[in-house]
Amino acid sequence: MTAPSAPAPLFRGVDLAAFAVALVTRARASGIAVSASGAARFTEALRVLPPTDRRRLYWTARITLVGRQLDLDRFDAVFAAVFADAVLALDPAARAAGGAPRPRPRRSDSGASAPVRDAQAARTAPPWVTRQGVPETATGPAADSVGAWRGWPSPREDLAGEAFGAFDDADLRALGRGLEQARRGWPTRPSRRREPHRHGRVDLRATMCRARRTGFEPIRVVRNRPRPRPRRIVLVCDVSRSMRGYADAYLHLMRAAVLRSRPGDAEVFAFSTRLTRLTPTLAHRSAEAAAERATERVVDRFGGTHIAQSLGALLSSPHGSALRGAVVIIASDGWDSDDPAELARAAARVGRRAHRLVWLNPRAAQPGFEPVAGPMAAALPYCDDFLPAHTVRALAEMLEIVGGP
Repeated sequence: MTAPSAPAPLFRGVDLAAFAVALVTRARASGIAVSASGAARFTEALRVLPPTDRRRLYWTARITLVGRQLDLDRFDAVFAAVFADAVLALDPAARAAGGAPRPRPRRSDSGASAPVRDAQAARTAPPWVTRQGVPETATGPAADSVGAWRGWPSPREDLAGEAFGAFDDADLRALGRGLEQARRGWPTRPSRRREPHRHGRVDLRATMCRARRTGFEPIRVVRNRPRPRPRRIVLVCDVSRSMRGYADAYLHLMRAAVLRSRPGDAEVFAFSTRLTRLTPTLAHRSAEAAAERATERVVDRFGGTHIAQSLGALLSSPHGSALRGAVVIIASDGWDSDDPAELARAAARVGRRAHRLVWLNPRAAQPGFEPVAGPMAAALPYCDDFLPAHTVRALAEMLEIVGGP
């Protein structure tokens, strides 16, 4: 008696990489946040575990491409559009959070108890890959642990999806240490100096010098590339009353930028009703001493908000030249007492000087948020990136975006 043959895979003779890229492109076009390595991980998963039916293909794509619970419905729609005739048994746990009760299990003829049947069903159920966590609230969706991002240390693994407004002093100190130790994510730029690199352009001088050892036959080609150096960062943080709960976390971001940069490569400012330069204040090695000195220096903390006036003061000050070619990060909720037209002119001037203008608005994480307020709507056309940065995960994603090309 011969053993039954294994079912044939769905993609026999199909270019897996081309299929993965096409599916990822369609998913991103529908608004799904697929990571930069999503197509590569999906292709590798198809090679390691070739799908034999549409159900396995569905879970392979979902595990490797979907990372947020809010993208589940969009992914289901994309997959159904690609495979219109597929009949998928979706994960019931993915919809359990919606409040639909599960039917009570009936006792079978064999008399098996409900806990035993539940345990058997748990072993055979599809895996839950987009974590449920806590439901979405005004503070943002739940996220994974901090240890998954660049090795950031944290005393609590549930800080990743926690809003900065709920952090205590110990959590803020852990965030500060993580930002100081972050090795990647900070923006860089190519310098005039070059360094050896195997994927760079051919270094003729070094190649000919090496060829002197082999009778002037260039056996090995030497390549190099421009040596990256840190790009100047300018952080302007709103410390008004409406930003209470987020200003302390952004203070640690400002301090990490000062400590990780060479002198002159970082400038940090705080404003409420007027602009205050904090670069020399936050350069202290002690985080507690730096926070105390910054609190003493910013006398208008938790007051009103004058974004346009503060940006105008920065542009007209001697430190306004630091904006040229820099990554300018403005952390504010966009509530301004000044005229929106003045903020639009100031944001336009900053955008022309800076290499990149990033606006961090923690209110953008709230469900249904739209930047329709007058000041925020006036400044938004001149921003290259508009991000929430309200949690540790969102802050890490912001650093990846800012540090990218």
